[in-house]
Amino acid sequence: MTTDARSARLSLIFSSIGHTYSHLFQPLYYVAVLTLEDELGLTHGEAIQLAVLGGMLFGFGAPLAGWLGDRFGAVPLMTVYYIGTGLAMILTGFAGAPWQIMAAIALTGLCASIYHPVGIAWLIRNAKSRGTALGINGIFGALGPTIAALTAGTIITLMGWRAVFIIPGALILVTGLAFLILVVRGVIVESKVDRTPTPPSEKGDAIRVFAVLALSMLCTGVIYQATQAGLPKAFQMRLEDFLAGGVLGISTLVACVFFIAGLMQFAGGWLADKTSPKLVYIGAFAVQIPLLVLLANAAGPMVILIAVMAISSNNGALPAENVILAKYIPPHRRALAFGCKFIVAIGFSALGVQLEAVLFDYSGEFYLLFTVLAGIALVGVIAGLLLPSDRKSAVAPQPAE
Repeated sequence: MTTDARSARLSLIFSSIGHTYSHLFQPLYYVAVLTLEDELGLTHGEAIQLAVLGGMLFGFGAPLAGWLGDRFGAVPLMTVYYIGTGLAMILTGFAGAPWQIMAAIALTGLCASIYHPVGIAWLIRNAKSRGTALGINGIFGALGPTIAALTAGTIITLMGWRAVFIIPGALILVTGLAFLILVVRGVIVESKVDRTPTPPSEKGDAIRVFAVLALSMLCTGVIYQATQAGLPKAFQMRLEDFLAGGVLGISTLVACVFFIAGLMQFAGGWLADKTSPKLVYIGAFAVQIPLLVLLANAAGPMVILIAVMAISSNNGALPAENVILAKYIPPHRRALAFGCKFIVAIGFSALGVQLEAVLFDYSGEFYLLFTVLAGIALVGVIAGLLLPSDRKSAVAPQPAE
């Protein structure tokens, strides 16, 4: 195996692992907050809002990270991502007062903001089948909330909430040091060209696509973040008669929901390679509308089944979304473009956490939240219909030599 081929394979591995790590800190906190509410003397909404700044920096830091990735390369930025995120999560575990927790989570979000623009652009550059690679990568991203929900409940039960940040932070830091060693030894190298060349697109189409995706990505992100923040509390309330395990039982259920839903990203990526990414994208939004309405009214074990289907549909849109964006963005501007994407998809979408907090404190339940999210999914369908047609043109036959 050549150095470039080996490096390309390692890029898929480390990009996927990095995607898991990038989605740990927020869901870890959303489970830990069930304990912190009483310890800090805060309402659920007040405790949740301590993570809003970190969530916003997770997105708002992405354009700068993308610009730096285009300028200095993905490999150096990924090194900073691993080491910085690991250290910031460890710092969160040592925080005490609410403002200290908020500041530490904000630093974690800023360091973690490097991953999406740099790591995904790095993956796309080294991938042959982009949709499939993005689907695999997406599964690992979905594993973040799964692992976080499961480990948070276990660690809180055994060691308390501080260890829930210190232990994963140390793991991320060790991974970063291993990555740095491979870079120094020349095993992982910076790739300069796409393994699968992208035909140039019209400038007008690129602007149109990004403008439309900005709206649809906001819809996807708000739905995901609001659901992620609210699901542990929703399970606690609507499954009260079925759960005897307290925080551990809730976190285990949340872990299972996100794990099953994460598998949908592989299906979404495979479909984006084999069919129309635009159709896959619109379909994922359309399916969410009735599911979120059902989730608003569900009670008992049906809450679990409907939550799995709704979050699966949300996750399934992501590989198609990235394939569409990569198709219209020049390779030398791809990290910056993904950075701009994630300022919307993660930064502004962190308002979904605020939405969950405000609507829950206002209504005391989740009916209003999930109904509003169904309306947001409808906006996503309308936005998707405005995307350019992605039907492939026939290749003209070449004259025989």
